[in-house]
Amino acid sequence: MIKTVGIDPGLAGTGVGIVTGSGFKVSQYAYSSISTSKSDPVPKRLDRIYTGLLHILAQEQPECMVVEAAFSLSRYPKSAITLGQVTGIILLAGHQTNTVVRDVSVREVKQILTGNGNAGKQQLEKAVRNLLKAEKPIRPYHASDALALALVGLFRYKTWRMEGR
Repeated sequence: MIKTVGIDPGLAGTGVGIVTGSGFKVSQYAYSSISTSKSDPVPKRLDRIYTGLLHILAQEQPECMVVEAAFSLSRYPKSAITLGQVTGIILLAGHQTNTVVRDVSVREVKQILTGNGNAGKQQLEKAVRNLLKAEKPIRPYHASDALALALVGLFRYKTWRMEGR
C-alpha cells in the first residue's frame, strides 16, 4: 500500500488530501484544509500553514507529496507572489520531513482525472468523488483539488520510482 498526500496551496485555505491504495485502487482517503485568517499578517498565516503541514506529514508519513505547480495569471500578479510564498513553505515542509515531493500542473491533473485539461472545479470534484466512491460532495474545493493531486500521486507513484524522480 502506498500513501500519498496532495496539497493545493492557498493563503486563505490550503487543501490537504490523503489517499492510501495501490495502483488505481483506493483503500482509504481523508481530506482537510489548513485555514488562515485574513486579519492576521502574512508571516503568521504562512507559519500556520507550515506548522500544520509539518504535523500532518509527521503523523501520516506518506511515500510522496504531490503539490499543485505554481502558476500565475497576468491579471493578478500579487496573487502569484502570494502563491509562490505558500508553495515555498510547503516545499520546505516536505524537504524537512524527508518526504518525496512532486509538483504537477492543475491542467495535467484535470486531464488525467477528467480527460479534459480545461475542466472546471465542479467537474474535477465530481471525478474525484466518483474515483473515491464518495456519496457527498467534497468541500471545500481546495480539499477536493488536493485529493485529485493525491490520486495522481497514487496512480503515478510506481512510474515516478522507476524513473528515479
